Amino acid sequence: MLTLSFFYFGLLNIPLLMSNFIHPKCFWRMKQNGDKHGDVVTGCVFFLAPVQSSMEKEYLNFVPDVPIPNQNYQFALPLAFAVEEINRNLCLLPNVSLIFYFFTTDDGEEQTLQNFINIAPIRHSILLNYNCENAIKCQVAITGPMLATSVIFYMLLPVFYVLQLTYGPFHPILSDHEQFPNLYQMAPKDTALALAMISLMIHFNWNWVGLAISDDDQGLQFLSDLRGETEVKRVCLAFVIMIPVNMELYMSRAEVYNNQIETSSTNVIVIYGDTDSTLAVCFRMCVSQGIQRIWVTTSQWDVPTSKRDFTLDSFHGTLAFAHHHAEISGLKNYVQTLNASKYTDISLAGLGWMYFNCEAPASNCKTLENCSSNVSLEWLMLQTFDMAFSDDGYDVYNAVYAMAHALHEMLLQQVENQPINTQITLDSDCSQLHLFLKNMHFVNPVGDVINMNQKEKLQAGYGIFHIWNFSHGVGFKVKIGEFKPYFPHGQQLHLYEDMIEWATGARQMPSAVCSVDCQPGFRKFHQEGMAACCFDCIPCPANEISNETDVDHCMKCPEDQYANTEQNHCLHKDVTFLAFDDPLGMTLSCMALGLSAFTILVLGIFVKYQDTPIVKANNLTLSYILLISLIFCFLCSLLFIGHPNSATCILQQTTYGVIFTVAVSTVLAKTVTVVLAFKVTTPGRRMKWLLVSGAPTYIIPICTVIQIILCAVWLGASPPSVDIDVHSEHGHIIIVCNKGSVTAFYSVLGYLGSLALGSFTMAFLARNLPDTFNEAKFLTFSMLLFCSVWVTFLPVYHSSKGKVLVAVEVFSILASCAGLLGCVFVPKCYIILLRPERNSLQKLREKTFSRTQIS
Repeated sequence: MLTLSFFYFGLLNIPLLMSNFIHPKCFWRMKQNGDKHGDVVTGCVFFLAPVQSSMEKEYLNFVPDVPIPNQNYQFALPLAFAVEEINRNLCLLPNVSLIFYFFTTDDGEEQTLQNFINIAPIRHSILLNYNCENAIKCQVAITGPMLATSVIFYMLLPVFYVLQLTYGPFHPILSDHEQFPNLYQMAPKDTALALAMISLMIHFNWNWVGLAISDDDQGLQFLSDLRGETEVKRVCLAFVIMIPVNMELYMSRAEVYNNQIETSSTNVIVIYGDTDSTLAVCFRMCVSQGIQRIWVTTSQWDVPTSKRDFTLDSFHGTLAFAHHHAEISGLKNYVQTLNASKYTDISLAGLGWMYFNCEAPASNCKTLENCSSNVSLEWLMLQTFDMAFSDDGYDVYNAVYAMAHALHEMLLQQVENQPINTQITLDSDCSQLHLFLKNMHFVNPVGDVINMNQKEKLQAGYGIFHIWNFSHGVGFKVKIGEFKPYFPHGQQLHLYEDMIEWATGARQMPSAVCSVDCQPGFRKFHQEGMAACCFDCIPCPANEISNETDVDHCMKCPEDQYANTEQNHCLHKDVTFLAFDDPLGMTLSCMALGLSAFTILVLGIFVKYQDTPIVKANNLTLSYILLISLIFCFLCSLLFIGHPNSATCILQQTTYGVIFTVAVSTVLAKTVTVVLAFKVTTPGRRMKWLLVSGAPTYIIPICTVIQIILCAVWLGASPPSVDIDVHSEHGHIIIVCNKGSVTAFYSVLGYLGSLALGSFTMAFLARNLPDTFNEAKFLTFSMLLFCSVWVTFLPVYHSSKGKVLVAVEVFSILASCAGLLGCVFVPKCYIILLRPERNSLQKLREKTFSRTQIS
């Protein structure tokens, strides 16, 4: 004999936690051993009728002499309990009692139901000890939970009975008032069921689920609702199995359906349909074959199904959505008042779910040690747990109260319309009762508002239960959350995380995804023909990030930021420029200052030795101008170093252009001076006035004015400005000077180049003139070096970016100026300082005389 304590503490191996739960409830049940009906809940039809007489309590005496499956007690007991409450209630139907009798059928066969209806009036009269003329005119049939039972019974009822209330799942076909005008469904519509299921899947990050439904109108409607929600919530269906209603057709394809479920990669499967359909056969077959999945379904499917031993290697079982309703206290007390000796067939298996406080300490559960599936009512009277209504049992309970309230309103109207002291009779037919029932709304004993007008009913809220079905018919259920569709979006689903952890041993649910989540730094790449939930993960493009999982598109970093190595975060770029404390900037600064100082030294030497022949021979004024311009050329390179601003950007280009023009034009003037000096000394030439008048000196201002005009046009059209370079170096923002007008920049540079080329040409032609202090050769080399530097500068300038570009420009200025300084003045300083004998007229005359004698 399996005891519940073993089930609870041995098989589950889950501790009962003392936590901050607010009266949580756990549920358990046991399946009847050897129940010939197995797992199937059979159809059950109840008849309710009012009588003006006192009735004895034990209404179950009126059960027909037919075998009653244990599962149907979950409907009969709530009905009898409701009748007991109403008959005891002095404010509801005073002086009127309700009676009932019921009938069960395994399959809802029409002939079986017809035979029962044929003998129903006779049985009814015998039970009430009435004559035929005193027979009650209006009775109510409560049918369910299967659709077939309700439909067939409705077709047979009009001869004797008119009003019919159904329990069980809501069926759209029964809401057709033209076809079923006098039929009322107690169950609310499942309009929010698809949304509730999808919301739960989103919470658990399930986006790859299977679906098995019956191939009928109800199944197709649910499929349509579910597809609508999956498209919005980005949940994909791994497969959709539509089980044929015809048993023969299903059996021919059963193996295909089972293989599709077993081989699917998803761990979560949604089941929706009637429990008496071929879908139920498919479900039981999957479970019996040991296919372990998380079954998401409605409360009608929480029947014992497992025939095998159950292991807790992972989270499996059923997540059932049940219509939210309060528990009706007192049902166990009612069952305890039944004569246990008469109802020996009512066992724990027939009473359905029992509930107890989940936070109860283990010592309180020792009373369940002798509990088995065959324990009788006598044992139940001593226990501390209570009974719970299923959705169907709750609908039966409300159906009884609906009839009672409608009948009460009808009798009150009779009282108001009849003379005083007139006896109230129950001879009204059901058409009058129908008028009151169709618009009836009332509050039942547990405080829930019941509205019989289906159009005015609020969307049903759902309780979410985690159900395990273990071997030996033991079942265990824990409420893990609620879904209330009338709450604001985002607040509809509420899960009890502590209860999930208590029930499963972990907060982490198994995954049900087609593809693993794309981590930050990656984005989803959907392949053509694949479901939206199936994708590959590829890295974000350069300078783009994704800081969330499963993003479709990466986000580009702002201009002042850059993506980190993992590409999941944008970092602020460092602002850089060619600073004085930068190694490259410091090197160039030292070079500029050093060359400037050296040029000043050369200028000092020339001033000190200004009366020597070598200094005087090559136009002392032009030498001074060239040296001073070179000093400023070296110093102007410092404008390119440091934090750029509008003033420095303008001064960089204009100062550099003008001063370089002065230097190059001075070289040109010196070259022209050499040529004119030779021409004057040539016999027959009359060009001495050009040399004496200082005409070469005018070359400098003329060339400089032209350059100043070009710079003025440049500044007027598009002056240089501060520019932010965010692309040259990764992770850096480089502040540089934008040249403004590129045309003006190259015009200034081109003008300098033309002057340098003219100087080089003149010096090259005058390099072999027979003069003792002829510096044409030195000028030729200096201009050759100058042109070489700037010709090399152009391609390097175009291929460089950021600080390197600035450094190249500064280096070109320093190199070209250093070339002029070295080639023109260093040889003269060598003679002045180291070979002074070559710098005297006497030595020069002796040398000249000796050359004449030789020739």
